[in-house]
Amino acid sequence: EVSSYLPWDLRRTTTRVLEAIQPDLLMFTKTEVWPVLVDEARKRSIPVALVGGSVPPDASRLRQPTRTFLRATWKGLAVACAIADADADRLQSLGVSPGVICVTGDPAVDAVARRVATTDPTDAHLAPFHTDHRPTVIAGSTWQTDLERLLPAFERVRKEVREVRVVIAPHEPSGEAVTKLREHLERKSWSTRTLEEVELSASVSGADAIIIDRVGILADLYTIGHVAYIGGGFHRAGVHSVLEPAAARLPVIFGPRYKKSAAAVDLVSEGAAKVVSDAEGLANSLVTWLEDTEKNRYAASRAFSYIQAQRGGSERTVDVLAHLLGS
Repeated sequence: EVSSYLPWDLRRTTTRVLEAIQPDLLMFTKTEVWPVLVDEARKRSIPVALVGGSVPPDASRLRQPTRTFLRATWKGLAVACAIADADADRLQSLGVSPGVICVTGDPAVDAVARRVATTDPTDAHLAPFHTDHRPTVIAGSTWQTDLERLLPAFERVRKEVREVRVVIAPHEPSGEAVTKLREHLERKSWSTRTLEEVELSASVSGADAIIIDRVGILADLYTIGHVAYIGGGFHRAGVHSVLEPAAARLPVIFGPRYKKSAAAVDLVSEGAAKVVSDAEGLANSLVTWLEDTEKNRYAASRAFSYIQAQRGGSERTVDVLAHLLGS
């Protein structure tokens, strides 16, 4: 097995890669199709599939000139597995042949659900939280634009919610970003630790704010929270994945740039998520879900029910691909 980045979508490099690997199937995810790679695959009779196909209503690929430029590429797909009916309709509008489109759901939901369900509470980065219970907010994948709302909101929350603890995971947890965030919090009289320090001491006692200083464990950390804030909703990139906190049975909060995420849209409509536009609204939502047990339990239940209802996409996708390969 080999894990690597695709080469630049140039005729010469793409040709060399396909001739070296000679794949039985070429598969893209979401809306990531590369025109030269697709064209060269078709010349070699290599079927090309799209899985977890998602086309938000404001996607750039729906607009000109990209729409016209990629139309032949979309038409070259042998299979397009869409997450939902609306995605299937938009894929067809882009040029995908109706006969190759099927709605299979989002395979990512299954992966996330399995990851959260198999989290080990005795792991070094989780065990200290389980022996020192406090109302906990998990702020994941935060950008500077998120922190500009989060940090003032946290100041108000800690005045209203006794012993609240915040866990903040910067989108890019560089040493500089962690240090800058820590210095800000300590100037505001928060008792801080990095996650590495928590692991080394095997204790979170007395810490009001934990700063996550590495990647790869955010999904686990949602399991020790009571409310989640997901970053990106105040950034041009849009909100990051809301699936992990929902799978961990957490109410979810994020900023106004969320409509490219079908799951975020669904969670709002299900009453499992709230959209906030400023620090005051964020503080209000945090206080409500930290202090009102019934409201928290309802939103958490709706979040988890959404995840359960969306499961099965992986199996359905595998069935389609197996049929494509003739197995």
